[in-house]
Formats: sequence, C-alpha cells, structure tokens
Amino acid sequence: MLRTRPGMTAEMIVDSPTTLGLVLAGGLARRMGGGDKPLKTIGGMTILERVLTRLRPQCDAVVLNANGDPARFAATGLPVVPDDVPDFAGPLAGVLAGLDWAAAHAPDTSYVASVPGDCPFLPRDFVARLHQARLAAGLPLACARSGEWRHPVVGLWPVALRADLRQALTQEGLRKIEIWTARHGVALADWPTEPVDPFFNVNTPEDAAVAEGIVGRHPDA
Repeated sequence: MLRTRPGMTAEMIVDSPTTLGLVLAGGLARRMGGGDKPLKTIGGMTILERVLTRLRPQCDAVVLNANGDPARFAATGLPVVPDDVPDFAGPLAGVLAGLDWAAAHAPDTSYVASVPGDCPFLPRDFVARLHQARLAAGLPLACARSGEWRHPVVGLWPVALRADLRQALTQEGLRKIEIWTARHGVALADWPTEPVDPFFNVNTPEDAAVAEGIVGRHPDA
C-alpha cells in the first residue's frame, strides 16, 4: 500500500506493507515511583496521548501492550494486549504480544511498528523511514537511531518471525532485543538530536521536568 503523509519528502514515500502500530505501555516505571508512565502529563496532555497523536496516522491500526487491568487505558478506545510470556520478560514479550495479535486479528498485517509509551516527541515519519531503511539494506528488521544512540524498542518487526521470537523467549530465555535482532539483521534509520531528540523518553521525575521545558520551547516537537 502506498502511503503519503503531510510533510513527507519524495524519498520517504515507500511502498510499505500493512503495518500495525504497537505502543509498549507495560513497563514497571520504578524510576518514576511506580504507576503508568504513559499516563503522566506533559504540557497538558498525557504522554500516551502524545504518542498516539504521532503514531495513529502512520499505521493501519494501533494496539497497546500492557499488563494488569486494561480499564485504565479505556479512554483510548484501543485493544489492550497483555504479555503471555511469564515473569515480566521485558519489551520483547510485548513485541511478541503485538505480533500474535496481528496474526490473529489482522491477518493481512505484515509488520508491527513498536514504540515505547514514554516518548512524547516521536517523529511523524518514523514508520515510513524505518521501512525505507530496511528496504535499502535488504534486511527484515529496522530500528531507530538518534545521534549515537540506538533505540531498539522503536522498530519494525515482521509478523513472519513471531514463531522464532517465541522460541527465543520461551525456550532460550532470551531477553535482550539486540541479541535477537542481530540474528536476522536490523537496519538503522537515523534522526538528529537537535533541536529535540525525537526519542527522548521520560523515565524519571527529572525527565518529566525536562520534557515540560521542551514543550515550552518547541511546542511542535
């Protein structure tokens, strides 16, 4: 399906397959004192609202990955998909939950685009640019990089690899994203960090204060 978005340049327009957006909202938020980081407010909006504002126009559908009572996310109107790998296996378990949901409920979906639920400044073109990066590299996976930092959770995941990922999680006990992606090949899509790092994430109360300042200085960030 050919997608065009406002503000995209010609080289960003790619013949991208059907893509499900996945917000990983199930972290433990220990450094924030517990609770749901995505429901913290930045500049008068919850971080989750900011994430969804950026993600929804880029994907064919969106789901949330979170454990516990799904009612706390009812205002989004989105499906809430829990992990089915026990013992809080980390973001790879959330990715697997999204891949499984896509296979069961949206069988035409080829890719899942995952984002953390604590990044209030996501780019408006990152899904297209991730697809562009993987196509250019001839690799099945892609993730974002800003400056020198990779962001493995901001990535594209082919639904076709879900059985391999389940085996890695449940039989090998693998937890590190980059160990698994290295097995298959992951392309990098680059963004600058100025004037705002688009993948700045809110992990602590101090980060929340920084994000408030960014919104004040760069309201369109």
